[in-house]
Amino acid sequence: MTGTFLILVGLLAVLLALGFWVGLALLVVGIAGLVMLDASNAGGLVASSVFSSLDSWPLTALPLFLLMGELLFHSKLSENMFKGFAPLVRWLPGRLLHVNVLGCGVLAAIVGSSGVCCATIGRMSVPELTRRGYRESMIIGTLTGSGTLGLLIPPSIMMIVYGIVSQTSIARLFLAGVLPGLLLMALFMGYIAVWAMLNREGVPTQASDDQVRWRDVGRIVPPIVLVFFVIGSIYGGWATPTESAVIGVAGAIVLAGMGGSLSRAMLGNALTGTVKTSTLILLIIAGASVLTTALDYSGIPKYAAQAVLAMNLGQYELLAALTVLYLVLGCFLEGVSMIVLTASIVLPMTQAVGIDPVWLGIYLVVMVELAQITPPVGFNLFILQALTGRSLLTVARASIPFFLLLIVAIILLAAFPEIVLYLPRTMIGR
Repeated sequence: MTGTFLILVGLLAVLLALGFWVGLALLVVGIAGLVMLDASNAGGLVASSVFSSLDSWPLTALPLFLLMGELLFHSKLSENMFKGFAPLVRWLPGRLLHVNVLGCGVLAAIVGSSGVCCATIGRMSVPELTRRGYRESMIIGTLTGSGTLGLLIPPSIMMIVYGIVSQTSIARLFLAGVLPGLLLMALFMGYIAVWAMLNREGVPTQASDDQVRWRDVGRIVPPIVLVFFVIGSIYGGWATPTESAVIGVAGAIVLAGMGGSLSRAMLGNALTGTVKTSTLILLIIAGASVLTTALDYSGIPKYAAQAVLAMNLGQYELLAALTVLYLVLGCFLEGVSMIVLTASIVLPMTQAVGIDPVWLGIYLVVMVELAQITPPVGFNLFILQALTGRSLLTVARASIPFFLLLIVAIILLAAFPEIVLYLPRTMIGR
């Protein structure tokens, strides 16, 4: 079994190195695994695995939340976020740098995508903050770090993917991400304030921010109201994640219309982007289901769980080992692939030491956030590289403090698991 597993890992590495689509590579490796293991009716197993992985009602929330994000991405939301939050933070140490954190936090609760948060806020924030004289490294760092909030603050595409592959309640995962998301925002804003007090030359004089106007605060009210409707409907127990996604899409269309950006061309672009992203994610889920079937047939997840029990590893020791593993994987794979590739092996191991599947889901999402700002394939790094014209090394260096703050967040979540589990336990109709 070990030899077969190593061959499959090597085959997957080769296919990915050759530039194969991740979903297609997973499918090929899964089929190869079933053939090598002499699985009876391999064709039937492949067909049933793909069908069962995609025949899921909660999965319909995925394209809907993606559509909501696309609609708002093509609207004037970034301008509204910047101008709306600017008057509220200009008195804090670090002033308008906090707009990046707050803007990404609110946007994360609408679109559920790290890249969309980073690009949407960044395309307004980078030129404005640069023109006002803020230090470039902090502009970049706050955006790459805060952009990761799009994966943690619900609704999150990664939580939907994890919920599907692990058979965990997506509604509970959404609620579990609220307090950790607020914790991360507090860590980021606290760091900005401390940095600003120690590096006063990196923040311009208050006169440079005199252009902000209090009447612009009203710009952020509509998206915040939409957030409360989407998340509140789930917490209140009167809407499923899919139904709340429908509310979100309707709200996004209304916001786009209010901002004057709603048009046939805009809707076409939003739908096209949604179809492309949804198809890629669904292909990865389908391919991973076949590979998971092959792994289950081989018994590797069961052996791995037994090996962990035999080693007498505690929760903290196992989490430390998994953190190193995911940091390495994050250098080469994007988030969806990281989750679907490892879930079938990691879940039995963590359950064996008593780790709650909901807590594990939030932990995995934070690890994916780290991958977003880890070279050489960190997606947020490439977005800021395109927005600023700086080298990938420069962008990565500016992101280091926020990378470390994410590590601090993992430690806090491990030490105080109730940060994750409290809201799901109080959920109505859970």
